[in-house]
Amino acid sequence: MASELDRLVDAVVARVAQEMGKTAGSVTPPAGGAAPSHAGQASARPRPDLARIIDHTLLKPEATRDDLRKLCNEAATHGFFSVCVNSVNVPYVREQLRGSVVAVCAVVGFPLGAMSPAAKAFETTEAIRNGADEIDMVINVGALKSRDYALVLDDIARVVGAAQGKVVKVILETGGLTRDEKVIGCSLSKAAGAHFVKTSTGFGPGGATADDIALMRAIVGPELGVKASGGVRTAQDADRMVAAGATRVGASSSVSIVTGGAGGSGY
Repeated sequence: MASELDRLVDAVVARVAQEMGKTAGSVTPPAGGAAPSHAGQASARPRPDLARIIDHTLLKPEATRDDLRKLCNEAATHGFFSVCVNSVNVPYVREQLRGSVVAVCAVVGFPLGAMSPAAKAFETTEAIRNGADEIDMVINVGALKSRDYALVLDDIARVVGAAQGKVVKVILETGGLTRDEKVIGCSLSKAAGAHFVKTSTGFGPGGATADDIALMRAIVGPELGVKASGGVRTAQDADRMVAAGATRVGASSSVSIVTGGAGGSGY
């Protein structure tokens, strides 16, 4: 099984290299991809619909109930797609958002991804039981770099199974990956049944770039979503990501993004 998967992954990487070249900057999102048709040049004023693709994020370990309450109030006020929180905070934010259309997204295996597939599956089960609508899981970066593709695939597939049909996004931590590793991570995520691939945790090296978003979109095609996360702090940043192929944006500076300001750093 592992050797067959290795050969398949190598074939995917070779095919991508052949079709797209080895320069990441040459990658462009395919025509008919999932990016909204009105997402083109960054403008000085935020688009009115930008809020509905934003996951309003608070993942700092020291986040208090007051911080979480503020997060939920902002999400409801501005009409963000979801709040994205650590799984332990799901019950509290679910209650705070009662009666609103804002979804609850929980991170799993966050921020390192370095735990067993069974542990990630259990955390996913608990998050869904407590009211999470979506799951953002961190890929096993060490296994990916070790070319243990069977483990990476199993890790993602177990979370997808535990999510019981809920949306699962796979965080690749692109800032720490080679181009080929990004290709492989996207391919394995798609094969495992995930619904999105996502750039970064915000706690690792680097963050979202338009080149990475374009590469990810080209690999997963129109079937999966692509989430830009890490370092998106202005409406111009968000528009660049959408133009490159992103269909969701994760940010802690969401209010600044939709009001035309500039956000600070940190998640």
